[in-house]
Amino acid sequence: MRRYHLYSRVNSLRTLQKAIAATCPKLVIPCDDGVVWQLHQLHHERPELRTLIARSLGAAAHFGVVDSRERLLEVAQELRIRVPRTSRAESADDLRAWFERIGDAVVLKQDGTWGGNGVHVARSLTEAAQVLTRMLRPMPWTFACKRMVVDRDPLALWNKRHENPTVTLQEFIPGRPANLMMACWKGQVLGAVMVEVLWSQGATGAGMVVRLINHCEIARAACKLAKRLELSGFHGLDFVLEADSGAAYLIEMNPRCTQLGHLSISGQGSLAGLLCRELGVHPATTPSSTETVGLTAGETIAFFPKAFSGNPTFGYLGEGYQDLPREQPALVQELLKEEWPDRQWPARLYHWIRPRTPLAPTAFDEVGTLDKSKVWHTRVARNGHRENSDEANPSTHRA
Repeated sequence: MRRYHLYSRVNSLRTLQKAIAATCPKLVIPCDDGVVWQLHQLHHERPELRTLIARSLGAAAHFGVVDSRERLLEVAQELRIRVPRTSRAESADDLRAWFERIGDAVVLKQDGTWGGNGVHVARSLTEAAQVLTRMLRPMPWTFACKRMVVDRDPLALWNKRHENPTVTLQEFIPGRPANLMMACWKGQVLGAVMVEVLWSQGATGAGMVVRLINHCEIARAACKLAKRLELSGFHGLDFVLEADSGAAYLIEMNPRCTQLGHLSISGQGSLAGLLCRELGVHPATTPSSTETVGLTAGETIAFFPKAFSGNPTFGYLGEGYQDLPREQPALVQELLKEEWPDRQWPARLYHWIRPRTPLAPTAFDEVGTLDKSKVWHTRVARNGHRENSDEANPSTHRA
C-alpha cells in the first residue's frame, strides 16, 4: 500500500472523489456498503468517473436493483432463484395482513443498512409493530452526530440522506445461514467461495466460524444474478439453507468485498488472485499457508479476530483453519485490542455514561437451526476491555 487518503467526516463524498482523481485507479474496490452507494452517486453526478465506476462495479443500469433488497429479490424471482416471500411494509396494516397470510414470524429489513444492523426477526405482531415504527422513523440528527463523533463513522452525515427509510418484510426460513463471495467480470463469474455459518456475530451478523461447502443451487443463483446484473468486481450473496430440505433461499446481496476473498481454494486460488489475473495484474504478495495447498470443501475456518476473542475453550479453534496473520505479529496484537474508535476519549466517555450490552456470538446446530444452548459469553481480554460490542463497527469505511 503506497498511499492512503483519510475520509472527511463532514464531506465524505468529496473526499472519495478527490482520492479517485489523485490515484487514477484501474479499478475501485469497495469494502463497505456505504462506499458502494457513494460510488453510485458519483456515477450519477460526475460524468468523468462513469466509465471507471461501471468497470469496477458493473452496468449502471442495474444500480437501482443493487441498492434495494426488495427489487433484488424481484429480479431473483424472475430468474427462478428460490427466495423467501417478501413485501414492502409502510404501516401496521401491512403487518397485520402479513401475519394473516404468512405465519407467526417475520424478518424486518431496513434498506441502507448492512452487517446485520437494520435486520430484526419478530415472532409476534406486537413485536413487529414496535420494530416497524422504529425502522420507519427518519434518522435523528442526534444519532448521526453520535455515529460521527463517538463511532468515528465518516459516512454518518452522508447517510442522513435516508429521510424516508424503506422497510421490507421477509418470510422467516428456519435453517443455517450460508454465504457466497464471487469475483465477476462483465457478467461472468470468475470464481466463488461458498460457506455455511457455524457461529455468527449475533443471530443476524457476520459469520465468525464457517465451513466450506459446494452447493449447486447457490452456484447457479450466483451465475444467473451476475449475468443479469452485468456485475464486475467482488460481490457477496447471503442465503439460508432450509433445515428440512437443505434448499438454498437467497435473502440479500452485498455488492462489495466480504471476508472470503483472500482464502485460497484448492483448484481455484483466491478470488483476489482471479480478478488480478483477469486484469493482467500480478501483485507481489507473500503466500500464506493456504496458497500452496488450498482449502477444500468440508474444512472449518475461524476468522480473526472475532473468533479468537471469545471463550478460549471454543472447540473449532483447534479443529479447522485459523485465518490468522501469523507472519505479522504486531498486527495480530493490534487487532486483538479494542476497536480503534473505542480507544478514543469521546467513545470512552459515552460508554461510561451508557455502557454497552455485549453481543454474544450465536451458534447454529448441525441441522441448521439456532442452537440456543450454545451461547458464547463475552470474556475480559488481556487488555481489560470487553471484546464484543452491541453493533457492527461502522468506522472501517474504505475503498
